[in-house]
Amino acid sequence: MYGPPGTGKTMLAKAFAGILPKLTFEEALEATGIHSVAGTLTETFITNPPFRSPHHTASYVALVGGGATPRPGEITLAHRGVLFMDEFPEFERRVIESLRQPLEDNVISVSRAKGTAHFPANVLLVAAMNPCPCGNYGFRGKPCICTPATLQRYRRKMSGPIMDRIDIWLEVDRIMPHELSMEGSGGTESKIFREKVDEARKIQQERFKDRKIRKNGEMSARELVTYVFLEKEAEKMLNMAAERLGFSPRVYHRMIKVARTIADLEGSEKILSGHILEAVEYRPKKFDI
Repeated sequence: MYGPPGTGKTMLAKAFAGILPKLTFEEALEATGIHSVAGTLTETFITNPPFRSPHHTASYVALVGGGATPRPGEITLAHRGVLFMDEFPEFERRVIESLRQPLEDNVISVSRAKGTAHFPANVLLVAAMNPCPCGNYGFRGKPCICTPATLQRYRRKMSGPIMDRIDIWLEVDRIMPHELSMEGSGGTESKIFREKVDEARKIQQERFKDRKIRKNGEMSARELVTYVFLEKEAEKMLNMAAERLGFSPRVYHRMIKVARTIADLEGSEKILSGHILEAVEYRPKKFDI
């Protein structure tokens, strides 16, 4: 999520964690075991997805794990849950780049002279950032006071490979004062969203009942061919978007997974052109790194 300061990005991230289904018995065992080893277990048995929110000044070892006797870091402590990284570009560059492996392979490796430790790291990464150091670039209300050199330095912290691995880019616009006093329309409570997510997860579990994977995001390129069916119009639209927007093969496959999840939330067996359009809309556009 990117947008000016004070627009509710942190609040949205915490609300997101609240709509996730409870952990399965196997997932709960994994999460409980990890927190027990790390000495961070505060309850007898972890049943809800963990939510970890490290500060951007946290060290590389604190995030990734390590030490003389390798211990799990914040990324592993968020296993089967949410890793929320606020002020994302303010983290050390090597911390950001270290996310490549867990976002791709759901594991993180820590190498030491005595050997290599492999920690599980199947996390949902939720990152929040301002569009520039002052926070106002490209948004209404206040002018941006950053120099071109400052903007360039800020944006170079986000490499192309990391951007490719982030599936959804959500612009959170500034809320004007008169909008704060407007009465809400009631909205949909988190409970209803949680039920929708739970139903989508059940569809995915049934889809992959003969496999070790549980969710669409864990599919490999080969499994995409086996389990995902696009209508001809949807496939044509995806190929057109990939050509015009210059999607890499990784982004192409990730767009299919996002579209498959959107279809699951709507209870659709096939991926339709509308699902592809929505998935493409979540790629970064205005915020050009």
